[in-house]
Amino acid sequence: MTTDASDARAARATRWLTCLMFFTFAMTTDAVGSVIPSVIREYRLSLTAAGAFQYATMAGIAAGALLLGFLADRLGRRRTIIIGLLLYGVASLAMTLSGQFVTLVALLGLAGLGISVFKTAALALIGDVTPSTRAHTSFMNTVEGWFAVGAIVGPAIVAALLSAGLDWRWLYGIAAIICLGLVLLASRAAEAPPRTHVERANLAQMLAVLRDPFALGFSLLIALYVATEVAIYVWMPTYLEGYTGSKAWLATWALTLFFVLRAIGRFAGAWVLNRVRWTHALCVMGAGIFLCFAGALLGGLAVGVWLLPAAGLFMSIVYPTLNSKAISCFPSHRHGAAAGVILCFTALAAALGPLAMGIVSDAWQTPRAGFVLATGFAALLLAGLLVNAARDPSRTRLRLADDGIGRAG
Repeated sequence: MTTDASDARAARATRWLTCLMFFTFAMTTDAVGSVIPSVIREYRLSLTAAGAFQYATMAGIAAGALLLGFLADRLGRRRTIIIGLLLYGVASLAMTLSGQFVTLVALLGLAGLGISVFKTAALALIGDVTPSTRAHTSFMNTVEGWFAVGAIVGPAIVAALLSAGLDWRWLYGIAAIICLGLVLLASRAAEAPPRTHVERANLAQMLAVLRDPFALGFSLLIALYVATEVAIYVWMPTYLEGYTGSKAWLATWALTLFFVLRAIGRFAGAWVLNRVRWTHALCVMGAGIFLCFAGALLGGLAVGVWLLPAAGLFMSIVYPTLNSKAISCFPSHRHGAAAGVILCFTALAAALGPLAMGIVSDAWQTPRAGFVLATGFAALLLAGLLVNAARDPSRTRLRLADDGIGRAG
């Protein structure tokens, strides 16, 4: 009885740990758009130079995910999470003390490296504490729902700090304090059971996963999704600056509305995906995303001010569901490597997608051109989701994963 109670407490601590980790790093990564205007004024930077706040973090995440993703399989989930949290926390704390722009950019890259380490371990840990691939997908949507909440809270904290006459750097100080609490919580989290598989995780394992067609297929779909999503929270405020209609308040709050709808959709998705076939659900969501982007272009800003924020509801379950199914296609001892490969594609798309939109917008001298490109991303995403639903290539692997989980249990 005592052992069962201890295991239950460890499982609860694990679930809270994963949710709060995603909430915390979302506070900083998705608040970049709110921080950049202050950075531009403080250091008198161009938009391109200030954009380093986005690119540095994503570069750190991409490099860490690809080169260090195997640590979760080699060192264990809990130890890897603690290492990543400490790296992220120390870098965030140092941000509050630095006054040099170059130093801040370097620290953001270091923080991104820490995020990649603890996030890949957390994603692997989710597979350890869920009894089936369906439960894995449901819990992944819950975890990403907490990420979506963090994306709302972070910019709100920045706004509150600036309104109170305080420095935006205190956002990172708050994140560092939360990290300390997460390290303590991680010490109580459940660790994966000992593995019977003796393969030693290393960089070669990462490369093996990278060559796997399922990892590549899911990663490409995820990259298309991320490029489409980032178009909203990086460029939508700029695009809507030209709106002069009677709903000016909606243009002001469009980004907040997007994040709120994304959060609501993810928490609801955790329930829906237990009852609906995931391939069909993603097709509906992909169609909704494409129609929102296409409608915004065809209807102009008067329509876009409504449809672009509404895309958050359709985007809600796409990333966590694809991420969950991709990881579940691999055995438990490769979950960390699989999560690392997927996270690398995620970070690269989050950096290169907005950059491509910026280049196209500059070439045509209007942000609308960038959203034409983003609509193309949405169209390719929908096409990929339709092919996935028609062929369902991962069905066999996911069924085998469920059978393996069942035998282990």
